[in-house]
Amino acid sequence: MAVQIAVIGAGAWGTAIAKVIAEKGKDVIIWALEEEVRDDINMRHKNSRFLPDISLPENIKASSNLMEAASGRKFLVLSVPSMYLLKVVKQILPVDNIREGETAIAVVTKGFMPTKKNPQLILETLEDYLPGFYRQSLVYIAGPSHAEEVAQGKITGLIAASQNAKNSILFRNLLTSKNLLVYSSFDVRGVQVAAAAKNVIAIAFGMMEGFKSIGDGNSKHFGDGTESLLLAAGLNEIQTLGMIMGATHPETFTSISGIGDLDVTCRSIYGRNRRFGREIVEKKILNSYKNIDDLIENINKLGYFPEGAAAAKYIRILAEKRRLKMPISTGIYRILNREIEPSDFLRNILSVSGLRR
Repeated sequence: MAVQIAVIGAGAWGTAIAKVIAEKGKDVIIWALEEEVRDDINMRHKNSRFLPDISLPENIKASSNLMEAASGRKFLVLSVPSMYLLKVVKQILPVDNIREGETAIAVVTKGFMPTKKNPQLILETLEDYLPGFYRQSLVYIAGPSHAEEVAQGKITGLIAASQNAKNSILFRNLLTSKNLLVYSSFDVRGVQVAAAAKNVIAIAFGMMEGFKSIGDGNSKHFGDGTESLLLAAGLNEIQTLGMIMGATHPETFTSISGIGDLDVTCRSIYGRNRRFGREIVEKKILNSYKNIDDLIENINKLGYFPEGAAAAKYIRILAEKRRLKMPISTGIYRILNREIEPSDFLRNILSVSGLRR
């Protein structure tokens, strides 16, 4: 019997998702852009580049042929960074099972998608290109999770959001295991906004951590209460943006896909966006880039992918268009665009005047 499940994208999260499914006894094919990653998975049952120190089940097979990986599958999980996701989807459109709407598709990528007009949510953009069968039937999966912990079997919760209840349940059943809990939601827009915008707030958390580690004079003003202030103010911005972009359930932002995902992204040692913010302060990594566009274009030079960098640019566009006050997100944009210094921003934004609404 042909392999029924494909994961498109062999980064840390895609590999962890494939591992969860494979451990339930199902064969999985995973598409790896890099040939060395493909060979590592097939020969050593490892993904040393993106998920080191984790042994993978032998029923995960990797391919660098995108069409081969997508062809004939019942389930497809898209786990490609947002900047490259649409390009990948366009390439698999001719695949028979996708052209005929026979494959259930879920997306685990977090971020916004650039378009000629305005940034859009991921599912909204993909629906414009996929066959009409997929309109309001795609599933978006997010929640407070890190690939490293999921791969280690740490108890984790996710949300499978879709306007198609059947498809939400299909992916919920596919992913649920004794240590991975998956819940359904109809608030597709709210879950997507929360998943994308929280990465920007995590960059600010990382910068605050960086100031503490270098003993900057500003750090004497930062404590546990400061972190909670930043977390609460950040959640407020996320909810403001989410509701104006069509979120249907305010409780989305107080659930695991809202405050849960924000909290773990800001506080976890595995958080790439938190790491990015910390290295902006500790290593002055922005000195290698002219502005935010240069940063996004050459982000692979970092060696890891902080989705919050692109999200900061797109949130600024969305906020300006809708005349929203989002001081934290806007400040992060201005830092990444080399307009202001982190030290000037963080001390001021955490003051009473900075976060007064």
